[in-house]
Amino acid sequence: MIPRPVEDLLATLGPIVVINLPFRADRRSEFATQLHRIGLSFDHPQVKIFDAVRPDAPDGFPSVGARGCFFSHLGILREAVATGQDRILICEDDLDFTPNSLASFPDLMARLKTDDWSLFYGGYGETPLGKKTAPGILLLDSDQGVSCSHFYAVRGSAIADLKNYLEAMLLRPPGDPKGGPMHYDGALSWFRKEHPHHITLAAAPPIGVQRSSRTDIHELRWFDRWPIARSLAGLGRRARAKWMSS
Repeated sequence: MIPRPVEDLLATLGPIVVINLPFRADRRSEFATQLHRIGLSFDHPQVKIFDAVRPDAPDGFPSVGARGCFFSHLGILREAVATGQDRILICEDDLDFTPNSLASFPDLMARLKTDDWSLFYGGYGETPLGKKTAPGILLLDSDQGVSCSHFYAVRGSAIADLKNYLEAMLLRPPGDPKGGPMHYDGALSWFRKEHPHHITLAAAPPIGVQRSSRTDIHELRWFDRWPIARSLAGLGRRARAKWMSS
């Protein structure tokens, strides 16, 4: 049995799909801990791992990792359209649920069940500007950019519309005024600006944050390139994550 608030989350936001590179067992294990904190596991039928894409070359994207991130999110949307899903919750494997997230689920999901929305950010980078429509909910303007894409849901016709928009981006050159290859969180912001009828809401405060972890998108920093330093950096990140979640 899973907690009722988590049942409500799955019913409201959709099944959870976790993006994870097969060789990043460390992130898979860390996310398993996060699922356990809210009463879930990878064995639950509504929790699935999506094998992240790792291309050989950037091919117009800012980096190999940025291209892989873009194609990973796009792959999930393609599967959702192909299987006729009407809602989906996409998580990157460096997501940490906030300490009070489980307690906030009931009120938050109750509001999301009645509100009109197409995209919902459970987490983000810098706090976006928006109008607070109810406790815990921000209504974002369509031209309000949002950084990070580690925890968001899409539902209804926005799933196919977003998939088609991303595929069109791939046909354009980098820097195209209509939007070409770019970091995925930027692509989401471009989509929202071009589709103002798709209402975007965000949790305020966020119910998920991005864990400090060795990146697979940007160029590695010096302490992630050298084995001993990388091990020490990993220990430091795990200690910091434990402290933040306590």
